[in-house]
Amino acid sequence: MRSFSVAETIIIDAGHGGRDPGAVFQGRREADDTLRLALALGEMLKKAGYNVVYTRTTDVYNTPYEKAVIANNSGGDLFVSIHRNSVEEPNTSTGVETLVYKDTGLPGELGRNINAQLAKLGFANRGVIERPGLVVLRRTEMPAVLVEAGFINNDQDNALFDEKLNEIAGAIADGITETLNGNAPPSDIFYRVQAGAFASRSNADRLRDKLIAEGFPAFTVLRDGLYKVQVGAFRNLENAIRMEQVLRGKGYSTFISST
Repeated sequence: MRSFSVAETIIIDAGHGGRDPGAVFQGRREADDTLRLALALGEMLKKAGYNVVYTRTTDVYNTPYEKAVIANNSGGDLFVSIHRNSVEEPNTSTGVETLVYKDTGLPGELGRNINAQLAKLGFANRGVIERPGLVVLRRTEMPAVLVEAGFINNDQDNALFDEKLNEIAGAIADGITETLNGNAPPSDIFYRVQAGAFASRSNADRLRDKLIAEGFPAFTVLRDGLYKVQVGAFRNLENAIRMEQVLRGKGYSTFISST
């Protein structure tokens, strides 16, 4: 894998932990599986030249909001949360899926690429699913995805998970690299629609929260001494223009930024 040019720091979140075991099946805890995979993924990304920050490296509990705060305070550029899926009846559902706040721009593309890489290992591809109610997707200030790495109460998925843990980590890492580098040169540009710039973080966050409440993938970044509220991350300028038109139609004063 080539090193990452668009973002430098990736936040890896192992779902659940501590007093929250997540889904449990025949003594197997989601929190343990997610930590194993998160640590393996982080090592893959470090070897490829990425900066990695973990929300946890041991069996401890943080609320979803605390995980978002860890990510935001780290200055991270991308947030990847690792989970295992579960249904009421064992062995009735199988496969991988990736959850996003909104299936648009970078998160949607990243989710599809991660799923496609995992499908090469034998997992069924259940697609990208919007989950705007999840705190780790809604409150993080950078593009974010949540990967459901197979069903913890499906014997076939568990066999794949255990036999190919490092390959699964590599597949997720490849999905990240493919999305952010692809076949493009290192100077590849992402376009974002900027809706405001403030000296005060609280003022920026109020605008960000208003945009999020209206269904836009908004986040706050600190650049050039100002807290800037931006929406989306698009490789294609035309997609950024369409987003800007929607925002202007709702009364926002915007411009397109490539930084």
